[in-house]
Amino acid sequence: MATPAVRPRPPAQVLSDSDSDSDNAAAPSGARPLRHVDLSDSVFKSYLQFTGHTAATVDLSKIQSFLASSSSGAVSCLICLERIRPSDPTWSCSSLCFSVFHLLCIQSWARQSLDAAAARAAVRLSIPADKAAEAASWGCPKCRCEYSKTQIPKSYLCYCGKVENPPGDDPWILPHSCGELCNRPLRPLCGHSCLLLCHPGPCPSCPQLVEAECFCGSARDVRRCGYKNFSCKKRCNKLLDCGIHQCGEICHEGDCPPCRKRGVYRCRCGKREEERDCCDRDFRCEVPCEKALGCGKHVCSRGCHAGECGDCPLQGKRTCPCRKRVYEGMACDVDAPLCGATCNKTLSCSYHRCPERCHRGPCVETCRIVVTKSCRCGSLKKEVPCFQDLSCERKCMRTRDCGRHACKRRCCDGDCPPCLEKCDKRLRCKNHKCPSPCHRGACAPCPVMVTISCACGETQFEVPCGTEMDQKPPRCRKPCSITPLCRHASICKPHKCHYGACPQCKLICEEEYPCGHRCKLRCHGPKPPPNPEFTVKPKKKKFVHQSEYTPGSPCPPCPELVWRSCVGQHVGAEKMMVCSQRTLFSCDNLCGNPLSCGNHYCTKTCHALKSRSSTSSTTRGGESCEKCTLPCQKERTPECPHPCPLRCHPGECASCKVLVKRSCHCGAMVHVFECIYYNTLSGEEQMAVRSCGGPCHRKLPNCTHLCPETCHPGPCPSPEKCGKKVTVRCECQTLKKEWPCHNVQAAYLAASRDPKDISKNQFGHGLLPCNSDCKSRMQVVQSNLQQRKPKISEIEEPDPGKSAPKRRKRRERLQETKETSTLQRIGSTMRWMLVCLAIVVVVIAVSYYGYKGLLRLSDWMNEIDRQRQRGHPRI
Repeated sequence: MATPAVRPRPPAQVLSDSDSDSDNAAAPSGARPLRHVDLSDSVFKSYLQFTGHTAATVDLSKIQSFLASSSSGAVSCLICLERIRPSDPTWSCSSLCFSVFHLLCIQSWARQSLDAAAARAAVRLSIPADKAAEAASWGCPKCRCEYSKTQIPKSYLCYCGKVENPPGDDPWILPHSCGELCNRPLRPLCGHSCLLLCHPGPCPSCPQLVEAECFCGSARDVRRCGYKNFSCKKRCNKLLDCGIHQCGEICHEGDCPPCRKRGVYRCRCGKREEERDCCDRDFRCEVPCEKALGCGKHVCSRGCHAGECGDCPLQGKRTCPCRKRVYEGMACDVDAPLCGATCNKTLSCSYHRCPERCHRGPCVETCRIVVTKSCRCGSLKKEVPCFQDLSCERKCMRTRDCGRHACKRRCCDGDCPPCLEKCDKRLRCKNHKCPSPCHRGACAPCPVMVTISCACGETQFEVPCGTEMDQKPPRCRKPCSITPLCRHASICKPHKCHYGACPQCKLICEEEYPCGHRCKLRCHGPKPPPNPEFTVKPKKKKFVHQSEYTPGSPCPPCPELVWRSCVGQHVGAEKMMVCSQRTLFSCDNLCGNPLSCGNHYCTKTCHALKSRSSTSSTTRGGESCEKCTLPCQKERTPECPHPCPLRCHPGECASCKVLVKRSCHCGAMVHVFECIYYNTLSGEEQMAVRSCGGPCHRKLPNCTHLCPETCHPGPCPSPEKCGKKVTVRCECQTLKKEWPCHNVQAAYLAASRDPKDISKNQFGHGLLPCNSDCKSRMQVVQSNLQQRKPKISEIEEPDPGKSAPKRRKRRERLQETKETSTLQRIGSTMRWMLVCLAIVVVVIAVSYYGYKGLLRLSDWMNEIDRQRQRGHPRI
């Protein structure tokens, strides 16, 4: 159904700047340059309303490409390679390529093509020039589709051909279009017309709904008229050429294939049977027929055939070999006699006849009659046998129809063949050479079309080869599908599809250095390469601020300021440096690193150690620390009172082999042990090895007897149960008895006396009561004492020092050595005061110089800030 013509008038919107600057410059002064919007939606509106499909169908792709190139100002004439402006008269090919040309260019092209074709025809066919001009034709510069002389365009028509001189100043109508419905008959001719607005390119397939049947005719369906031919996907079942079997293929277009049904069939003569395809069932075998003919004397010489063999060909009228004499009534097995006349058959040269007498068999193959012949170019005449051709060695120097090369063919008859050389002239596109044979006049335009597309390839158009350098890439509204190559690919802000390289990522790099800091510059990761299909027209160079990074380059050295220790890693000796700077420095402190002994520290000035590596520095070949010369001062394990005899060394000390003396528990003997052996024993084991194994030699605490037990540690057991015999006497020592020791102790306790206070020689005295005999005995003793008194000299009192035991003397000597004199106490007091004074001085010095250092550090950091504010490079 034809809809009324509608001229679209969309609402006002921002117009695209697709026209080039050259178009704007060509406009008259004071006039607003023409700018056109993308009118694809309005052109496809009526078609899409009817079909309900989107504009991205296959049928509309060619038209979409034309519209994209038109909206981008990329429509160029293939002949002159100049841009076609909206106001230029044009002509478009309506056969195959639908290319658009300037009207003047196509008219000039058509006239030149007609003149060249007429000239070639007049030379080749030797006909008058006017007849050659009437029969000549010209072709489209791109698709070479031929047009007659009457089809040379004479007026400027719109794409659909209804309107002459269509308006070119209306921004809401496609340039070179009338803005009305196309209404051209659709192809293949179905009776419907195009529903699009007047448009470039081929018309789409017919969208009308029609009832159609499948290829095999077994199914019917309502489909689009442009796609009404369809397959029902069922078996064809059409009767094949054999008239017996049916087609087993899926419903298909065109004729059914030959029948491939296998079977056993006879040849035409019926002598042989073979298994063949049904389509090859009519075949001939290789066995000759050899059936007897009707004459009964000859056999059939034909091969395998059907039907009768026929009559003998030698029966009836017969002639001699030259066919001048006729014989009748001769038998078929008798040869016809020779007539004796001249053969006179035409020889193979078609000019002379055979001079031999009537003969059987063929005539001579070559005519040897001598004749006068001329060569093809007419420059040589000579008598030669008739079968021999005559040609001279003269080269034709005529110029061929290309007008550039000579014929140079030997003995040419004047009809010089077309030039076989390749033209190979540089075409106007300056990219290719003419591939046609050498010709006269201008070369045909370059048929190559260059596709210019956006990065994703969704929006594209074609331009003639040679004009791609002046075109702008099409604008695409879809997001760019190129994955960024930098580390921000997952968080990078998406951008629209574009031509050329993707814009540089604007995020902070944040790449982590080996030192742990992160790069704070703008992202300088690699960028995807640009589309290499063609180069954008160069623009005016703009001053670009030199960036502090280059895309695709690694991060610069870490510029962060960090506190770095000296080579000796001393606390408080740090220095602020750039993180990437690995310069080492020494402070004024002592080294303080452990010596090889592992017990003392180096007292040299701060220095780098040999083969020392850390997270901040690595120094090899530095100065070694001093060697330790002190004696070993470690505490041995297990604890030992003996010092290690070796020089200061790492690791544990050797086992102590010093012999130590330990007395037994009772003091009767002294044991000698190795120090390591004795100290590794537990307390119980030490008590066990110190026992002498004999009786205990210690005196019981409550009596004067020794312990009856074996040598044992600790106090003697049950001293109050001593069972030794003690002689008990009276006061006068007259009476005596033997009591058990525990009874004696009990008696002392009963008398409120402590047995411990009783001396040995007095133990047991006075426990027996005296009687009468004791008084008389006392008197005798006293008298004896008085008699001996003047004779006895004054008894010296014993020296307590001499009678004291050895252990008591040793203990007293140790106490005397421990007592210090007054001078020593004064010296120790003075030393303690000096140490306190030195500590106070050190604390005051450290506080003073630390405060000064903090002030210098603050001044240095303020200077760095001032340099940054002035624009100085980072330190």
